[in-house]
Amino acid sequence: MLIRIDIEKCTGCGNCLNLCPFGAIIIKEDKAFITEACTLCGACVESCPESAIIDERAREGEKEENFRGVWIFAEQSQGRIASVAYELLGIGRKLAHELQTELSAVLFGESPEVEELIKWGADKVYYTDASQYGYLDDELYAKTLVNLINQHKPEILLAGATAIGRSFIPRVAARLRVGLTADCTGLEIDKETGNLLQIRPAFGGNIMATIVSPTSRPQIATVRPRVMKRGEYAPNKKGEIIKIEPLESKGRVKILERIHDSSFCKVNLQDAKVIVSGGRGLGSPENFTLLWELANLLGGTVGASRAAVDEGWIPYAHQVGQTGKTVCPKLYIACGISGAVQHLVGMQSSDIIVAINKDPNAPIFNVATYGIVGDLKEIIPLMIKKLKEGVSE
Repeated sequence: MLIRIDIEKCTGCGNCLNLCPFGAIIIKEDKAFITEACTLCGACVESCPESAIIDERAREGEKEENFRGVWIFAEQSQGRIASVAYELLGIGRKLAHELQTELSAVLFGESPEVEELIKWGADKVYYTDASQYGYLDDELYAKTLVNLINQHKPEILLAGATAIGRSFIPRVAARLRVGLTADCTGLEIDKETGNLLQIRPAFGGNIMATIVSPTSRPQIATVRPRVMKRGEYAPNKKGEIIKIEPLESKGRVKILERIHDSSFCKVNLQDAKVIVSGGRGLGSPENFTLLWELANLLGGTVGASRAAVDEGWIPYAHQVGQTGKTVCPKLYIACGISGAVQHLVGMQSSDIIVAINKDPNAPIFNVATYGIVGDLKEIIPLMIKKLKEGVSE
């Protein structure tokens, strides 16, 4: 326990009991005890008049200088490295530059694309192609990564907020007894302290929270796919590929076969270069026909806000936003979407955003590259007409 009570000093006054927001402190035989419900929030430390509550996390801070480097976890599936890995290299390169340190990638499982990680920005790649790492094994992945971290001591570890990242990265944080910020949409370095500022939506997306881990290392965060931009590709960049010693899998689950179901989701929003999205402003499900026609002419697909999905106008697979997909197309056309923060989180990193809305004060215009104030039922048919005529304006 990183926060403990000195029983000799404790008088059982109960101040800490009343201040703990999680009910993690109990009084037993006139002494306070911290239970397993403790979240290490530290609210109790300053409350003790006898200074009997000791925050040992401060000791961890003395070792911060021993941690150097930015690491990203590069997940792969059937040998193909996930696109989120290259996005992490983009932001990782920026963070490493500000900290004047190295950027490394960790890759478990055989992949012919391992050198691509270096060309996209990594200085080093810790790599194992052992067969037991071919598919996700939570226990094996976590144990191997923890061993690597204990050996090399990176200052920052980033992973994708994907099914794989969400599955085993919390195990890594728990074993290292450090914090984890999930689903980040922004990452920055505090210029005064050098700490990682981990930015994510909170309270249903109504606020953006900045979370800091000032006394524990490594600082661990998972990042939503399609939020960060890829860095620069350098085909001649050289780096070091370090083969790591594989461990034997002793997990309780064994994957016997993997079956790809092509019918699971035919809407690939996250890889689309053009997305035409509709919101409640469309007025009816029939008006999505206009969006499909426009999207087809532009070689894209159709997205939607949560409001349109909740109305039953279009299936959930098309939803963009905090509770849907995070996308980063070259062109995003928002039709009848007001621009609630929950939707903006999922698309505001698009290269070009075109907003069409009757309300000139709609929040969507704050992030739009180009804004069109007017009736989408008149504007979209005009756009379709011009595209069919082959006129680009």
